[in-house]
Amino acid sequence: MGTTSRLHARAHVSYPVFHCPWYVPEDTTAQPYLLHAPHLLHPLPISDLPKLVKGLKRLAKSDPMVLCTMEESGEHFIAGAGELHLEICLKDLQEDFMGGAEIIVSPPVVSFRETVLEKSCRTVMSKSPNKHNCLYMEARPLEEGLAEAIDDDRIGPRDDPKVRSQILSQEFGWDKDLAKKIWCFGPETTGPNMVVDMCKGVQYLNEIKDSVVAGFQWASKEGALAEENMRGICFEVCDVVLHADAIHRGGGQVIPTARRVIYASQLTAKPRLLEPVYLVEIQAPENALGCIYGVLNQKRGHVFEEMQRPGTPLYNIKAYLPVIESFGFSSQLRAATSGQAFP
Repeated sequence: MGTTSRLHARAHVSYPVFHCPWYVPEDTTAQPYLLHAPHLLHPLPISDLPKLVKGLKRLAKSDPMVLCTMEESGEHFIAGAGELHLEICLKDLQEDFMGGAEIIVSPPVVSFRETVLEKSCRTVMSKSPNKHNCLYMEARPLEEGLAEAIDDDRIGPRDDPKVRSQILSQEFGWDKDLAKKIWCFGPETTGPNMVVDMCKGVQYLNEIKDSVVAGFQWASKEGALAEENMRGICFEVCDVVLHADAIHRGGGQVIPTARRVIYASQLTAKPRLLEPVYLVEIQAPENALGCIYGVLNQKRGHVFEEMQRPGTPLYNIKAYLPVIESFGFSSQLRAATSGQAFP
């Protein structure tokens, strides 16, 4: 960030982490949660689309912090570690990697996550389209810290089941036998959600396991609230009723049924949206504190620490700032403090 004079405030913004309630990240590894909506990221004229695709590939190779993806519909995403980083990436894309070709980019948007606050108030059931199969399921939030452990690869689908069950039982209070019945993680097979088999004495259960997993991967990638990725939810398969004839319990019957029952269990467990937040650190003289608090209040910021630095007239302020409110924060902070605060 560079050094500043004693009478100037300094704002340091770390990277966002999903949690509920407010969560302080243990590290500042950048994660690209700021996205430019893909439907407006296209060249003018449209015949320059191959040039855009090539430019995005070159940009992704030149900057390890940028994420360029293409949806199945052909729409292009570009994600970065912050507002300024995205501006620089788009400038490099247009001027250096596309030879000055014109592109249209939407305003930045933010990715949310979907979670639940408590266990489902009832066991929910969904029937297959042919009415011959039933899935019963409940949803509950994962234990505190478990989603982060999955994100950090301390727990995952490739772990030895014995080692994984030992970690879950010792650190998160899971029953060892239950920990061995985890079917999958998701979305994308590694996300911070899981399906656990709670059934006892069910026939043909292993035959539909892959179909239930496929339905879970689909549902956990597009949640019931806003079609955002789910986070921190454990789905428990309580019971299964299946047709004796294998032709009536195929993937075409079970996958959509699993998706519906997962949505139903999510909606009965007090579903909530998780909003990403920045951890903001600001150093400022005392006469600038009022203006800083005013800007933070306008941006829905939450100040949780204010401390004077020993031997200096500067105060250190720590606050949480919603990512969706962070656009233009630096310029507003400088304007409100007459240039005493800058990133």
